[in-house]
Amino acid sequence: MNETIAAIATPNAVGGLSVIRISGPEAIAVSDQIFRPVSGIPLCEHKGYTAAYGTAIDAAGEIDNTIAVVYRAPRSYTGENVVELSCHGGIIVTRRLLRAALDAGARLAEAGEFTKRAFLNGKMSLTQAESVLDIVNSQSEQAARCAMTALDGALYQKIARIKDRLVAQTSHITAWIDFPEEDVDAVKLSLLRNELLEIRQEIKDLIKTFDIGRVVHMGVNTAIVGKPNVGKSTLMNLLAGCEKSIVTDMAGTTRDIVEETVNLGDVVLRLADTAGIHQTHDTVELAGIDRAKKRIAEADLVLLVLDASEELDRQDVELMRVVRTKPTVVVLNKSDLGVQIDEEYIKRDFQHSVLISAKDEAAVAELNAAVSRLMHLTEFDTNQPILANERQRSCANMALNHIEASLDALSFGMTLDAVNISIEDAIDALLQLTGESVSDVVVDEVFSKFCVGK
Repeated sequence: MNETIAAIATPNAVGGLSVIRISGPEAIAVSDQIFRPVSGIPLCEHKGYTAAYGTAIDAAGEIDNTIAVVYRAPRSYTGENVVELSCHGGIIVTRRLLRAALDAGARLAEAGEFTKRAFLNGKMSLTQAESVLDIVNSQSEQAARCAMTALDGALYQKIARIKDRLVAQTSHITAWIDFPEEDVDAVKLSLLRNELLEIRQEIKDLIKTFDIGRVVHMGVNTAIVGKPNVGKSTLMNLLAGCEKSIVTDMAGTTRDIVEETVNLGDVVLRLADTAGIHQTHDTVELAGIDRAKKRIAEADLVLLVLDASEELDRQDVELMRVVRTKPTVVVLNKSDLGVQIDEEYIKRDFQHSVLISAKDEAAVAELNAAVSRLMHLTEFDTNQPILANERQRSCANMALNHIEASLDALSFGMTLDAVNISIEDAIDALLQLTGESVSDVVVDEVFSKFCVGK
């Protein structure tokens, strides 16, 4: 990390302002070459957390009026010397200022390299670094709150507490085995077992947070299904806030899958409006129906749309059978035309249903409430630590497996050395989760998902 890096830290588009971030041992020297403060005091003489107004320049002359903010190591985002140059948000001006920084000796930063340096310099744990990416990618307020909780260190602190309890146990076992001549209390197997059982439950509870964490951060893969002309496309357009699907009185209008990502209250739905599922000999319609059935199989959530103004028919019942094993909200549509459908029959198989008219915007709130109940979002506390990605879950599962192995070793009457090996393996898995003991390959993989400039 001896190189000084630079990148555009704001979106590469027209805006009110742009920020060029420069970080590394020569960040201030590089900035002094391309920035002329009106005060005449060079940035190298500025203390940390100070700003200066002036003009950015390159070999061709003035670039733009600019504000330079100086951060001195280790009190900066990356833990290094950092200068952030703010200019007007024109694309040409921004790129010219970045080029000036590169010509002055900086290297173009790689994806996620600023945050990677913050991690490597001990400014944040790996779980906190991953939360930075989650904040950037948040598509709902709930996702942003969860990411902020992780950035504040909630998950890291939770893992640290579990790890410390395991360290205490392995230290006691090691001392008792290795130093029998010392006055070390004997390891009481019953107390050790109880401690491991409690830790096992804590890890299990943490792993359970992954599913809801995935829903909050990544959204829900949702299929809108139903027979033709029940209002699937009208519902899709209502949720999307614009006309994404063609709506007509003619059955079978939607012949392919129409997709859109929408915010439904605190949850993001990755919607797919599928072709109406029914008996047909039309080759094109059959292809659309096959795709619809495949999408149902892949979906995390199904919105089954039924026509509430008509009685259930054979096709409706068959659709109910197809989606019965999937998390499903039954949308009883066209309530404005009068209700003829047998709601009690539907409630026997489906806990969650809403009676709405997809032409009425008030239907969004009712559907939001039903989906939130189904996905258990109403009882979700964004201030609690959660596992936010597959890497974290994998590490937690490894730790759990090693705890299970240590409990099995105790049950089978194996030596404390064998028990201790499994406890140490569990500790190592938790260290991998927080990034305190992790390979360069894993680190590179984590930060490769970031954007350049972050």
